[in-house]
Amino acid sequence: MSNLVELLISGLSLGSIYALIAMGFVVVFKATEVVNFAHGSILMLGAYVIAATYSRIGFPAAVVAGLAAAATAGLLIDRLLVRRLRRRTHTALAIVTIGVDIVLAAELARRVGTDVLNMGDPWGDDTWRVAGFTFPVARLAAIAVALVLIAAFGALVRYTDWGVAMRAAAEDAETASLMGIRLSRVSLVAWMTAGVLAAVAGLFLATFPSPGLSATANTTALRAFPAVVVGGMDSLGGAVVGGLVIGLAEALTAGYSDHLLFLGHGLGDVAPYAVMIAVLLWRPTGLFGTKELSRV
Repeated sequence: MSNLVELLISGLSLGSIYALIAMGFVVVFKATEVVNFAHGSILMLGAYVIAATYSRIGFPAAVVAGLAAAATAGLLIDRLLVRRLRRRTHTALAIVTIGVDIVLAAELARRVGTDVLNMGDPWGDDTWRVAGFTFPVARLAAIAVALVLIAAFGALVRYTDWGVAMRAAAEDAETASLMGIRLSRVSLVAWMTAGVLAAVAGLFLATFPSPGLSATANTTALRAFPAVVVGGMDSLGGAVVGGLVIGLAEALTAGYSDHLLFLGHGLGDVAPYAVMIAVLLWRPTGLFGTKELSRV
């Protein structure tokens, strides 16, 4: 029972991080209909800036610097690439983001090298013991921060002018533009917001029980991509649900891998994709994705 509870907390923590990453994918897709395959590299950029600067300027200032770096990366991608190529197909824009991911990931991997960088977080490897259960403080902090950010972002989308504009653009971009909504501004804020969410996720992915930030951190976003597909590419609520489902699936299958050896080794790494395939077979648009009907 103790092991199950600890695995559930670990799964919720990992799922919260995946939810932040998935929300970054979704907000860009809703605003521009582009799948941002550079999201993993932006995540790694934010985490790298935190790890590289905390010893000089302190952890809080380093976090701000990391968030600003990731948001700036999103801004540059939108201004220099997406805006200039807006008339191209969405597939072409997605391929452009793959190119950005390759270039940025290669440079960050060169800078990190074979080292594992400490994030300088104040909680370190501290644990909290309650009623006989032991929980890493870093995992609890990830859940708390993710809940705050998810609630704040939900309020931003629902109650602000930008949120209304983004929802209108996602519903019908042409009509929204005719009604005076500046699609370029919606796109810009979406890319910057996605960068901030990615940087926060990168921070917690590189803290305990992870040894730190490595040169392969950008691949984590691809592990979170099943959460986007499970929830639905155009659903922010689905991103949260998908992230939690994938996080729990990964944590539980990894934790009980000894009892599931008949399914093979490394089941925890495969479980997210197995869940994704199962959901797609049942509901191709994801749990909360919008079904599109067309007359043929």
